[in-house]
Amino acid sequence: MLRKSTLLVAAAFCGLTGFAQKTVTVYTTAANTDLRLSASGTLNFSPGRQPLETEPFVLVDPSASFQPFLGIGGALTDAAAETFAKLSPAKQQELLTAYYDTARGIGYTLARTHIMCCDFSSGSYSYVTDNDVTLKSFSVVHDEKYRIPLIKAAFKAAGGRLKLYVTPWSPPGWMKDNKSVTGGGKLKPEYAQAWANFYVKFIKTYEAMGMPIWGLSVQNEPMAKQKWESCIYTAEDERNFIRDYLGPTLAKAGMGGKKLIAWDHNRDLIYQRASTILEDPAAAKYVWGIGFHWYETWTGGPMLFDNVRLTHEAFPGKALLFTEGCKEKFSFDSLQAWSLGERYGYSMINDFNSGATGWTDWNILLDENGGPNHVGNFCFAPVHCDTRNGELIYTNAFYYIGAFSKFVRPGAHRIAVSANRAGLQGTGFMNKDGSIVVIVMNTTDQPIAYHLILKGQETDTQSLPHSIATLIIK
Repeated sequence: MLRKSTLLVAAAFCGLTGFAQKTVTVYTTAANTDLRLSASGTLNFSPGRQPLETEPFVLVDPSASFQPFLGIGGALTDAAAETFAKLSPAKQQELLTAYYDTARGIGYTLARTHIMCCDFSSGSYSYVTDNDVTLKSFSVVHDEKYRIPLIKAAFKAAGGRLKLYVTPWSPPGWMKDNKSVTGGGKLKPEYAQAWANFYVKFIKTYEAMGMPIWGLSVQNEPMAKQKWESCIYTAEDERNFIRDYLGPTLAKAGMGGKKLIAWDHNRDLIYQRASTILEDPAAAKYVWGIGFHWYETWTGGPMLFDNVRLTHEAFPGKALLFTEGCKEKFSFDSLQAWSLGERYGYSMINDFNSGATGWTDWNILLDENGGPNHVGNFCFAPVHCDTRNGELIYTNAFYYIGAFSKFVRPGAHRIAVSANRAGLQGTGFMNKDGSIVVIVMNTTDQPIAYHLILKGQETDTQSLPHSIATLIIK
């Protein structure tokens, strides 16, 4: 939702006459260089002029203020936790600092984890015994070996400021019509209330163990029948489950303040799912926002950002949160392929420009095989551990994500950023302290010199080939 003339903007820009004294600090990550979130220069503004169409420019307008910024983070899965446990204590601390420290790392503030098992577990398991409708046997003892220690370590490394949300990949097999946690299947109607109670049980259990839960989604990828843990909900199924079971059950348990996320699947059907659920007031009142993934990309089509934008425009009162993305079909030899980071930058810029309030990567850490994964669905992560020698491998995706997460802090608002060259892509934010953060990405093979223009002021800079730069205006 557009917010004009906010107090923050007014405080920072009501007197532009003194703005020439403000400086721009640039941090760059670029292919074929040693630059990795590296301080790469300081710029000064001078009085501007009418830009010409023949001159590349990036225009920044902080008086046009859009959606708030929630944060950026990654998933704390069984696979990440099992790999983390194989690291030496020094390497464990290195990883935690790299992800969660705001000064020495990239300052993650969001985290996602799974309720029960998922494909990035070493095997399928359950928290309850078969046919235990009352959930008396409920236990997360499985998680206590690897995943819970990692989650607690992440909370500590983030200074307790982590927003953790939780997602099921499947109900227990006995609650489903196919009798299995894998292979799709659907929740049987007679177990709808027991399944709603399961979410509450999980949240209460984790919180009692010292892990606050900020939110939850209804189902991971509810239209995907997978060989791993999965469960199918049509849009009507999910709407009815939220309206009649999950929403009221959370409210009755005193958890109405938990952020409930619907859909949690690809951009291709995001509007259909959102409209079906949110046009029913009885369901919509329980829903905080709509989650989405990027895997429609891998079918050969484009990333469908217009679907995200349309959903944002149609339902401006609901948040949009990117909840999962990674590059599939892992290859150790491709760990440093520059296209990996550029895909992240491209998605993040366009998702934020389309109305997303936050962005969550998939596994924070995987091994040298892109796992562990009990169905061979091996993928890339921003950081891998080669368990053969205990070393951490940082891919360029880590630095592309960090171009956003290190500098844009929770509570910021997106502002208008406009570029006049297809090779330059950008977005921008104003932090609560009044600092402006502009992210500019160059996906071409050539450097692009451009003018950075801000409210009648300008400065000249250059975007390196295949680079992402964060420009901080203070």
